[in-house]
Amino acid sequence: MGASWGTALLLLLVISLPALGQGAATASGRVVDRMVATVNGELITYSDLLWQLALQPGNPLDNPSSEALTRALNLLIGQTLIAQEAEKIPTISPSDDEVNRALADLIRQFPSRAEFEERMQRVGLTAEELRDIIRRRVEIEKYLDFRFRSFVVVTDRETSDYYSHVYVPRFRQRAPGRILPTLAEARAEIERTLTEGKIETAMNEFLDTARDRADIVILNQP
Repeated sequence: MGASWGTALLLLLVISLPALGQGAATASGRVVDRMVATVNGELITYSDLLWQLALQPGNPLDNPSSEALTRALNLLIGQTLIAQEAEKIPTISPSDDEVNRALADLIRQFPSRAEFEERMQRVGLTAEELRDIIRRRVEIEKYLDFRFRSFVVVTDRETSDYYSHVYVPRFRQRAPGRILPTLAEARAEIERTLTEGKIETAMNEFLDTARDRADIVILNQP
């Protein structure tokens, strides 16, 4: 997907969630799971939330806040709804090479591979489980490209209007005294911005519809 899939997938369902406590850890460091939610019968567990946090650089893993856990849950609900739609189109199933590239891209977001692996160990995420998560993410990305990006059209009028009313004032405010790029020079950047905006709008509408149709159950916490 042209924009980072992370940007796209932060277009989340807004769901009220009670505060989540920590799961108990075993001697091996693995979290003793408990059920958190279901999305059309598909289970989301506490481990899923921790794994989501661990795969985002900078997120603390010790005593995660209820706000962080809620964001992780909302993100996973959004991902699950999209993945369930993506599974209806088998032709977009990711290849091993695509999964390998996505995994390598993810690892590069961390200060070092050693730190990445240490975070995976702390939350009990195995190599096989990690590949399953990455495979689903790639599948989601390919679905979003298929469903939204390929149908987006940005017109010349939209580009010129954005240049005049948004790009130029913003550039002058942020870079006073610098030479203003021409419309031709700024066109590619503007078209990317407008494209991502249209995709965001379409995804919001898609997720709103999917949420209305979905059976989402937030389970009581012990």
